[in-house]
Amino acid sequence: MSDRTLSALVAGVFAAALGLSVAPAHAQEFTPAQKKIQAEHTALVKAGKVEPCFGTALKGHNDCYAGPGTTCAGTSTADYQGNAFRLVPKGTCTSISTPNGPGSLTPKV
Repeated sequence: MSDRTLSALVAGVFAAALGLSVAPAHAQEFTPAQKKIQAEHTALVKAGKVEPCFGTALKGHNDCYAGPGTTCAGTSTADYQGNAFRLVPKGTCTSISTPNGPGSLTPKV
């Protein structure tokens, strides 16, 4: 996969995962600490070491974005929440089994 394709894929995943950047005015802003975590996570994904795996995080243990009204890490409100992700080693997401089915590389509805 070319660097350009990978960059587009990463950008798309993070746009979907990190708050649909055009969120309504009531969406919370990221704190400087959350922005730092977001940047670190983005760098790891771009390096190809990890991938966001949706629907696999336990309540309060997600790595970032967990739906409307939340901000970042630790804000998921339910186990295996479909729009919350945790970062896992590249290539392992869909092999993770949960009570709601396997992990997903895209948000679950």
